[in-house]
Amino acid sequence: MTGPRVLVVGGGVTGLAAAHRLRVLLGDEARIVVVEQSDRLGGKLRTVDLAGVAYDVGAEAFLVRRPEMVDLVTEVRLADQLVHPALAAATVHAGDHTVPLPRGTVMGVPASADAVREVLSPAAVARVAGEPELPPLDLRGADVSVGRLLRERLGDEVVDRLVDPLLGGVYAGRADELGLRATMPQLAAALERGAGSLLRAAAEVVSAPDPRASSRPDAAGPPVFGTLRGGLGTLVTRLVETSRADIRLGLPVRALDRHDHGWRVEIGVASWPEVLDVDVVVLAVPAPAARRLLARVVPAAAAAFTRVEVASMAVVAMALPAKARLPESSGVLLAEGEWHADGTPFTAKAFTFSSRKWEHFGEPVLVRGSVGRFGEASALRRSDTELVQAVRADLAELTGVRAKPLDVRVVRWGGGLPQYGVGHTATVAEIERSVAEIPGLAVAGAALHGVGLPACVATADAAAHRVAAHLSATVSH
Repeated sequence: MTGPRVLVVGGGVTGLAAAHRLRVLLGDEARIVVVEQSDRLGGKLRTVDLAGVAYDVGAEAFLVRRPEMVDLVTEVRLADQLVHPALAAATVHAGDHTVPLPRGTVMGVPASADAVREVLSPAAVARVAGEPELPPLDLRGADVSVGRLLRERLGDEVVDRLVDPLLGGVYAGRADELGLRATMPQLAAALERGAGSLLRAAAEVVSAPDPRASSRPDAAGPPVFGTLRGGLGTLVTRLVETSRADIRLGLPVRALDRHDHGWRVEIGVASWPEVLDVDVVVLAVPAPAARRLLARVVPAAAAAFTRVEVASMAVVAMALPAKARLPESSGVLLAEGEWHADGTPFTAKAFTFSSRKWEHFGEPVLVRGSVGRFGEASALRRSDTELVQAVRADLAELTGVRAKPLDVRVVRWGGGLPQYGVGHTATVAEIERSVAEIPGLAVAGAALHGVGLPACVATADAAAHRVAAHLSATVSH
């Protein structure tokens, strides 16, 4: 007997992690095919050569407080490459000043007025201090816009100077359009438990013990982020090896249809498509592609995916001469609407000072600027040359660094960042409920339960276990 035939649609980190897990679950006999529309694997993981250094121009780190990514790195024998940031805090540029990103906040929502005193005006601090005296806050099971709720309770400055820059860095989105339950689930949970105010909810989250922390009172706190010394692209290479999948690049999936014994999938050019007959399918693709592929087989899920909008952004990576002196911080977030001294608006929404953030980088000095928020297309219409010029001007304004780069890479991420709007958790529940009714099909990816790498790996594992269980049940009958 031949082994099961598995198709993974999407060759990003989610699809490759699913292929790896399927190989573990199904063994050597399974035929696992990964079909990727573009000409490269990795999705939002991309490591390039920048002045001779392996440098990430997509995702550049992952949360280690969630176990999924660390566990995967360990499982595929890359744990010796795991590194953590140096002790360099991030900053935020708001109100024409650059200040340390305040501690004692949850995605910018303060646990106390003192926590945000350096970032906000005295009037805004006073408003924050008075928030617990407002009528008790009760979500009553509903979702709400982050920006709308925070503006009503804490005022505009908290949103514009703190929350919006942070959410812009994670989602390339805006607080007014993102939902509380999906973007700040811990805060929403504290409110559901009866915290009654945003400050008390944030204080509850901030004070919650980290299960990884040492019991010694003098011990340093555990690291928050990690990455791989040789770039996150090394994980992509390793997952290809461990999955032993048949990789098919540059082939769009044109149609997905069920039949009595599994799935029939058309891939390739419309005039001469190739047909694959497989037993199970994992879809690990962005929301627009998932919507199109599910339209015939799971129309309810396809309709739900239409509610997940996407944003675009660009990364400008620069290698600077060793003489360049970056600030003593890991980077800077920029509030929207900030201006240069000459009245020129900033183009970048954030800078990562990689050579400060990661000790394993030596020379040259590495820095990357991020450009683009949801609904902001004008900046991304500029040519690569114009983007580099604008980002260099922003860096000079913020840091005084004007050195000409030794090497530059501009990488554009079109439509790849899902927006977790109001009601996103209900949308995802509808997608997963509808897909669960279709045997041999699973969905995974950043459009579901989180845009970070651990969340993507978690959805990959869940999808792999779902289709593997279906195959096991089919064989047993």
